[in-house]
Amino acid sequence: MTDEPEYSESLKSFGEVLKVLRKRAGLTQEQFAPMVRYSVPMVASIEQGRRFPPPLFVERAESVLDGLGVLKAAAKYLSRRPGLANWFRQWAQLEQEAIALYTYECRLIPGLLQTEAYARTLFTEKLPPMGDEQIETQLAARLERQELLQRPNTAYSFILEEHLLLRGLGGKDVTIELIDHLLELASQRNIEIQIMPVRRERHAGLDGPMRLLETPENRWFGYCEGQESGQLISDPKVVSTLQMRYARMRSQALSPEESLSLLRQMRGAL
Repeated sequence: MTDEPEYSESLKSFGEVLKVLRKRAGLTQEQFAPMVRYSVPMVASIEQGRRFPPPLFVERAESVLDGLGVLKAAAKYLSRRPGLANWFRQWAQLEQEAIALYTYECRLIPGLLQTEAYARTLFTEKLPPMGDEQIETQLAARLERQELLQRPNTAYSFILEEHLLLRGLGGKDVTIELIDHLLELASQRNIEIQIMPVRRERHAGLDGPMRLLETPENRWFGYCEGQESGQLISDPKVVSTLQMRYARMRSQALSPEESLSLLRQMRGAL
């Protein structure tokens, strides 16, 4: 849904510095990754300049590699090119550290759950039209962001409106692949997917989509997004309201087991 970061020279430079320090320490990416408590793909992406390093990553890498402050100094000058919407950048940064991430969507399948075919359909239909190279860049970034789901210690909850799958965006084959993908993701212990039926007499999410996350310090943030804008919410009172609405929606939506059953029924009907 939201544009993702493109490569920048500062990210590439930081990645090269990190790689040099890692090799100087005699560590492979496979050895280094668990030491900073991030995945190998995450380390590789940062070294290649394709991923913005979270502050906690920089801090741990400094300690592990005895960087003498070099990494922290380089991190101050990191910049992203205009591939990531300005209003989304703070949220994207918080996502990297989140121990819990909740998402309610009524417009389209959230980016973290999209298949390549579904995402390609979205980019192809976007207005103003995007060029082929831009579509491929955005698609690669969208799929890379899904590495977030590889973190076993983060709890993910998604509430999706049933009509998102009934719409059939991209056609029958795209929808079948998407449903199979959702079923596979929902089989993971830390990923919960619930479907909000089309017919519901009570619905706590009528004010629109929302996201909530919890940081390692147990602080909660919210995020709401419109067509050309987004709002990071840190006010505890507002976040509490969003939490109440999300909790109510979890009780109003089908249970995870019922949701999986509905997904299988929908796939069989296609």
